[in-house]
Amino acid sequence: MALVNAGVVVLDCAEPEKLAEFYKALLGGEETEATANRVEIRGADGFRMAFRRDVNATPPSWPRPENSLQAHLDFVVEDLDAAERGVVGLGGRPLEAKDAPGPYEERSFADPAGHSFTLRRVASTAPKQG
Repeated sequence: MALVNAGVVVLDCAEPEKLAEFYKALLGGEETEATANRVEIRGADGFRMAFRRDVNATPPSWPRPENSLQAHLDFVVEDLDAAERGVVGLGGRPLEAKDAPGPYEERSFADPAGHSFTLRRVASTAPKQG
């Protein structure tokens, strides 16, 4: 038996309403709860995130070492180019990082509040048709 139920990824930021809008659009989600200092959303696949107001929030500096990672999110996508255009259109910005080796491709971004996340395309393991 689990000690806890599934949780929620919570990001601190100065403007939770704006950051919730970014992730709602990114995840095809909906707002499930909102208070003066916290907004929670649920993505189309059930993934839950919340955004907590912290007027003194300092964005992470990754990949620079001075403030490093505070949290990191990975999202799986089918088309990296289309996903990148969508992220940038929503207000995200690309981060410079070397491509990771392995059976997938990935690109790193920062959300409008500076939290880093990665879009990752996992190579298909299905046999080729024909």
